[in-house]
Amino acid sequence: MKNRSDLFGRVLEALAAADPEHKIELTCVLRADWLAGRLRLDLAAAGPEPIAAPGRPPRPQLVAPRELVQRRLTTLQGRAAMIHAIAHIEFNAINLALDAVYRFRGLPAWYYGDWLRVAEEEGRHFRMLRDRLRALGYDYGDFPAHNGLWEMAEQTAHDYLVRMALVPRVLEARGLDVTPGMLERLRAVGDLETVGLLEIILEEEVGHVAIGSRWFKYACAQRGLDPEPTFRELLSRYMRGRLRGPFNTDARLAAGFSAEELAALEQLEA
Repeated sequence: MKNRSDLFGRVLEALAAADPEHKIELTCVLRADWLAGRLRLDLAAAGPEPIAAPGRPPRPQLVAPRELVQRRLTTLQGRAAMIHAIAHIEFNAINLALDAVYRFRGLPAWYYGDWLRVAEEEGRHFRMLRDRLRALGYDYGDFPAHNGLWEMAEQTAHDYLVRMALVPRVLEARGLDVTPGMLERLRAVGDLETVGLLEIILEEEVGHVAIGSRWFKYACAQRGLDPEPTFRELLSRYMRGRLRGPFNTDARLAAGFSAEELAALEQLEA
């Protein structure tokens, strides 16, 4: 029988779960057990297994980003496709948060608590969006999707400083930038129910990116690095040509970005 107090073993079980609802349920129980003190950080635990694809359902079909079709929000199918794309990001974000717990060892207990909280909230976001999809006559898996978020997890599996810089603060933070435009377009076509969901998600995603900022800065302090030039160097190394503005300055400032880091993003785009 598995040791149910072993944090890393339990997180690996949730990561491996393929069915979204089962993954979310395991994640919710994990966080409840963490908050109740039923999980322990085993400093002598074996190191993490090499990073591999997390558990996920056979659909959606994963394709290259350039193969995804842009659909008009004036159609029901177009709105469903947009909601599906966001739901897919949230599903990936559950796995990313769980992997941040599992992969990086020897950090303070509140690091693991932060990312278990993020994993649980991303699961709630996924459920909200899936319910909305179903109300429109669709479901998760009905449209193709891409695997860019997890590919970046693979590229950053060697170092939690790099992971914190590039996954929550760059790729996931894109949601802060693009959601206001989505809200405007959805209001224009009268889809106020989806607007309400995305407003909730946007507010909570600011907090998730702020957690990434907190641990990026912690990692820099541990190593005697200045966060701003370190972030700029990582952007140049990993993200050149992959980011486009405009950037949501207010949301990013609230999520722990400095003015210098926002300038680095703008210069990367140029």
